[in-house]
Amino acid sequence: MDLKRTSLYETHRALGAKMVEFSGWEMPVQYKGILDEHRAVRNAAGLFDIDHMGQVRVTGNDALKFLNHLLTANFSDMEINTAKYALMCYADGTCVDDTFVYRLEGEWMVVVNAGNRDKDNAWVKAQSVEFDVQIKDVSEEFYMLAFQGPKAEAVLQKLESFNLADLKYHQAREFHIHGERGILARTGYTGEDGFELFIPFAHGKHVWDAILDAGKDDGVLPIGLGARDSLRFEAKFALYGHEIDSNTTPLEAALGWACDLNKNFIGRDVLLKQKLEGTKKKLVGFEMLERGIARGGYEISSNGNVVGVVTSGMPAPTLEKNIGLGYVPPELAKLGTEFDIILRGKPTKACVVKTPFYANRARGK
Repeated sequence: MDLKRTSLYETHRALGAKMVEFSGWEMPVQYKGILDEHRAVRNAAGLFDIDHMGQVRVTGNDALKFLNHLLTANFSDMEINTAKYALMCYADGTCVDDTFVYRLEGEWMVVVNAGNRDKDNAWVKAQSVEFDVQIKDVSEEFYMLAFQGPKAEAVLQKLESFNLADLKYHQAREFHIHGERGILARTGYTGEDGFELFIPFAHGKHVWDAILDAGKDDGVLPIGLGARDSLRFEAKFALYGHEIDSNTTPLEAALGWACDLNKNFIGRDVLLKQKLEGTKKKLVGFEMLERGIARGGYEISSNGNVVGVVTSGMPAPTLEKNIGLGYVPPELAKLGTEFDIILRGKPTKACVVKTPFYANRARGK
């Protein structure tokens, strides 16, 4: 299979990146090392190439009406230049994908996951036929970067003429490079304050190099997919294919806060039924009580019976503990409940703990 590459592929190789396959793309998994990169984002800032993700533009007289039908969140009260997390569901309430939706002047933009780009585009277009909307994949119009960490604002401020402190959490604004339009948003998926940049495509490398140069004395590093995963995991951000998929609903995944059940959207009735009657499984965070590392796909057992599955698990660099996320029956979801993770055929004790494992600094910004 021929893998896709972002236009920064050679730049990553020159920086010493180890490249791996991810959702049909050849992407950097690490540069200096996952631990160093993880700590750089927690303590300074890190720069991510996320141009494998997709962007879909929605315009037209029914754009708001359509998005309220398509997605779980309510966009009616969204102001221009703001962003909101939402999920797309099938009619049975399970997840097509999770997204970030941006309301901009005269248009909306939906950011989707890399592995779901083709599927999501087909789904969005199929649902739009009865609405007066225009759907366009603009993934090749923008080059997408993320710059995350407590020093991200100070470093990026060296390159921007406007005051970044005025841009609050989940807000966005336009900027221009040589007359070409870009978007800067105070969003991200690491549990740190930071930004996501939609750069005029031809200027992706220029901005990448400029940010790394501006932060070279502040501990800023390029960050690969390995640390991106451990960072989002500590903050308990869902990853499609792990915590959410076509077999899981948002309510089961503890994402009910992103669902407005007072409006009609695809899958709403199933989710309302789950809210009223309860779900048959719940996503929980757990800590290993015995030596061992839980990994995605490992079985969870109780009293000798398999009762669930691990969705993500690893040693948490910030916490220095072996932790995980997984689905269990509701009666095993209470804090302090113990169960076993099956590690190489051996039951190994774990305990349900409070999540997110790492307090998300960004939400208070």
